[in-house]
Amino acid sequence: MKKLRSLLIGIIVIIIVLLAGAYELNKSTGQAGAKIVNIYNWGDYIDPALITKFEKETGYKVNYETFDSNEAMYTKIQQGGTSYDIAVPSEYMVEKMRNDHLLVKLDKKKLPNLKYIGKEYLNESFDPHNAYSVPYFWGTLGIIYNDKYYQASDVDTWAKLWNPRFKNQIMFIDGAREFIGIGLSSLGYSLNSTNDKQVEQAYEKLKSLTPNAKAIVSDEIKMYMVNGESNLAVTYSGEAVDMLSKNKHLHYVIPEEGTNLWFDNIVIPKGAKNLKGAYAFINFMLRPENAAQNAEYVGYSTPNEGALKLLPKSVTGDKQFYPSKQQLAKMEVYKNLGPKWLERYNDLFLELKMYRN
Repeated sequence: MKKLRSLLIGIIVIIIVLLAGAYELNKSTGQAGAKIVNIYNWGDYIDPALITKFEKETGYKVNYETFDSNEAMYTKIQQGGTSYDIAVPSEYMVEKMRNDHLLVKLDKKKLPNLKYIGKEYLNESFDPHNAYSVPYFWGTLGIIYNDKYYQASDVDTWAKLWNPRFKNQIMFIDGAREFIGIGLSSLGYSLNSTNDKQVEQAYEKLKSLTPNAKAIVSDEIKMYMVNGESNLAVTYSGEAVDMLSKNKHLHYVIPEEGTNLWFDNIVIPKGAKNLKGAYAFINFMLRPENAAQNAEYVGYSTPNEGALKLLPKSVTGDKQFYPSKQQLAKMEVYKNLGPKWLERYNDLFLELKMYRN
């Protein structure tokens, strides 16, 4: 009997401990703590001082977690183990999350500061009428070069990358859309082409570009360019900002033919427990003074017109990262091509990498 009683007491204690743990977990995810805003963002992608300011102004406590890829973010939200009130996916992932019913449709009446976002950054194909997302930062795909060896006129078009003088010189991003897109753009075709002949022509042309490839990599581009171990690369403007700050000889060029225009966006994931806090945070970040402060800290291009008026002319006048409307008109956002064409692009890209070898 004593053993049975001890066993029952032990079970009760375990249950109490588990319930207390569940309560704390729920509280941390916003289920029992309406004063907590759970944010899921890229690393070092917000000025920490703004989080402190938001907490002081609103009384909310921010629980801030980071991810290193759209896919990692998607998987965690899809699994539903943790409830986030805010997430920051890129444009193609917004479309995927929207199609998979993982996002909350925005109530625009609760976002009065949305008026500060420039019209040219709204109503993109990945989220018509911005029903689910608010632009956070944006940028382009371009060419970065070292002025000790090259000048802007050497690389101001995609077509010039085929110059024989660049043999074994160029570092490329390890991405099918990016690499196939260079071929398509150089031929005057859309980055989102699903025309068999156009894609095949791009593939055939890219075969003759592969001898100029020093490497097809991801994160290594930054290290090689900053250290002067490579002097020419195709990269995203967001990465270029960091490189230019670390090496005064580096410059970024947007090719004349046009290029990819990318967006990172604020969304409210399905399952968010603190909608009021989520809307408060989005409105806070849309305020011009806060958007300007964030842009100066992060270094990426802001879509906030109010913030642009507050930023130094040395920043907003830099055509490397704030291109003209004429340049923007030539740019395209990657569309979701569907499984069939995504597989085709990936297969051709793999063949090109093997062909290079």
